[in-house]
Amino acid sequence: MRKDCDYIVDYAVRQMLPDEAVRRALKDREFSSGRLILVAVGKAAWSMAHSAHEVLGDRISDGIVITKHGYSQGPIGSLKIREAGHPVPDDDSFSSTKEALELTADLSADDTVLFLLSGGGSTLFENPKCSAEDLQNVTRQLLAKGADIVSMNIIRKRLSNVKGGRFAQHCLPAKVYAVVLSDIIGDPLDMIASGPAYPDSSTCEEAAETIRRFGIELPPACVELMKNETPKTLDNVETVITGSVREFCKAAAHACEELGYETRFLTDCMDCEASEAGSFLSSIARSWQGIDHSIAFISGGETVVHLNPEGHGVGGRSQVIAFSAIEKIAGLSDTVIFSAGSDGSDGPCDAAGGYVDGDSLGKLREKGLDPFDVMMDNDTYHGLEAIGGLIRTGATGTNVNDISVVLIRRRNKADS
Repeated sequence: MRKDCDYIVDYAVRQMLPDEAVRRALKDREFSSGRLILVAVGKAAWSMAHSAHEVLGDRISDGIVITKHGYSQGPIGSLKIREAGHPVPDDDSFSSTKEALELTADLSADDTVLFLLSGGGSTLFENPKCSAEDLQNVTRQLLAKGADIVSMNIIRKRLSNVKGGRFAQHCLPAKVYAVVLSDIIGDPLDMIASGPAYPDSSTCEEAAETIRRFGIELPPACVELMKNETPKTLDNVETVITGSVREFCKAAAHACEELGYETRFLTDCMDCEASEAGSFLSSIARSWQGIDHSIAFISGGETVVHLNPEGHGVGGRSQVIAFSAIEKIAGLSDTVIFSAGSDGSDGPCDAAGGYVDGDSLGKLREKGLDPFDVMMDNDTYHGLEAIGGLIRTGATGTNVNDISVVLIRRRNKADS
């Protein structure tokens, strides 16, 4: 069943690679006679830029690619390739964004910015209104408090010179053609990577409520910035969405069917606490133990994790989903639960997610580990690593949220 898991993840990720989608978005696309500046931002930036360069070649006047550390796959023509920090912006984030702003300064109405955007851009593409230290402080608080991506981006927009439509505003009077790979449930363009090229739908009142709800302690210099409105209209932008978590779930379902599983689609809007998602999936696994044929339950979305402030381990939301099911599926026959991030990175570690089955709890205890202690130490990475439960894909070149799957395998009569 581990082979089934690896096949499903690999197949679904390959179907979500942005190469062909970017080509479709650019096919027969006519750009004005002026300069064409390429700016690619996000975890999938390299793949998106590579495809764009194959289509447009020398038509691109200049450009820059900003992706996560370790996600670049080599040179792309004369484009500048930069890597930066994630999930907290670092000095490379700031210097790379400064280069992008310099490339897109003083453009004319005949010029076009080809803006290739994918998840992770909120961190990788940043020019803060406040100090770098204050921005990093707020980002770490939001992550630790388990803020969902929309809540985080409502705050981050107001601390930035490029988020909330401000990058497109900076590019004026040039036109911006944005090709977007969505990593947020429902594909809200103003929230994907904090919407650098899209009018902002959020308000200052929502920002204040978000700060209150999550108990964020704003540095004094950031308090007034929360009152800053972002652009509500932008007339120089055209946007195309190229992929989403719903398509990711469909691809996973197709792979399950190839392997002989009946598939049941649960949701592509999973946005609860990761541990609650794991518990929910384990309850489904228990409920369907009496089935006489193989079945798969598929869900997608982006959960959140509230960190224990006293924990010192590492892990990510997909690992937490899987690990949270470890006790409740213990002893179940031919039953597994796994979860993986499409970008190949789950939290601040080198795993895409986690895998558990009916034997995982016994293996964990043989290693002298207690599941409660692992969770309290925020250390699902090492807990899963100890039992061979990590899913590793490496950087995938795409980013469309996460999938979580329950597999129950039963022998068919034809197999007897």
